[in-house]
Amino acid sequence: MSKGRIIKQISNLYTVLVDDKIYDCRSCGKFRLDKMSPVVGDIVNVDLTRKYIIDILPRKNYILRPTISNIDLCLIVTALKEPDLSLNLLDKQLCNLFYNKIKPVIVLTKIDLLTKNELKKYNNIFNYYKKIGIAVFYNTELEKLEKYLSGKVVALTGQSGAGKSTLINKIGNINLKTAEISKALGRGKHTTRHTEIHQIKDFWLADTPGFSSLDITNIKKQELKNTFIEFNNYQCKFKDCIHYKEIDCGVKKEVGKEILLSRYEDYCKFLEELK
Repeated sequence: MSKGRIIKQISNLYTVLVDDKIYDCRSCGKFRLDKMSPVVGDIVNVDLTRKYIIDILPRKNYILRPTISNIDLCLIVTALKEPDLSLNLLDKQLCNLFYNKIKPVIVLTKIDLLTKNELKKYNNIFNYYKKIGIAVFYNTELEKLEKYLSGKVVALTGQSGAGKSTLINKIGNINLKTAEISKALGRGKHTTRHTEIHQIKDFWLADTPGFSSLDITNIKKQELKNTFIEFNNYQCKFKDCIHYKEIDCGVKKEVGKEILLSRYEDYCKFLEELK
């Protein structure tokens, strides 16, 4: 029995890294009985003779879309144009990561397509995200970003066409397929078909299929407010306040002042989804 990490999955075939050697393995039937499947990032015990995954070791964390486990950071690759920036999608991604106790990092792409006024506007918006404790990088700050990722297992996620594969290529000189933006659809063609972890310098980076929406219905209404981390800085009259229709709400008093209006509006939209 040997221990390794799953670094790629295509259908029911798993690529497992064991002591710097790669093995293609299948999973045991018992996982179906346990209603559990191995995923990329899992630390597993492997029978190298039979090429079977025998056990999945306890996970540090897990997210469903994109499906991956045991990660230290998740880069949310976010285009500012082509496709246009969606703060709603970004906030939903942040919400999902904070709920799953995964540290998010925002990486902004395609700044070369912005006018000076647009760049100024987006700088102001993302200075707010920095202020509340979320790391933000432009894709022109690769050296700075690499230092931040040192020693970490890192996932990438983001809207299709945002530039995830291009970012990996620039950081690690990995020849992943990229595609032009579909002008008719206003979004990228899906170029990543599976999740795979690549070793890049002194960190691990996962390329994942892109998506344009995210399901947060597994989050309870009372838990949602905790995923908007800045809300915890303000006191309300009622301890169970969900910052929606209650009176004397400390959060609502700061909307448009200390709290970014679009963040609160997205929170209310997500709350309605959960209802």
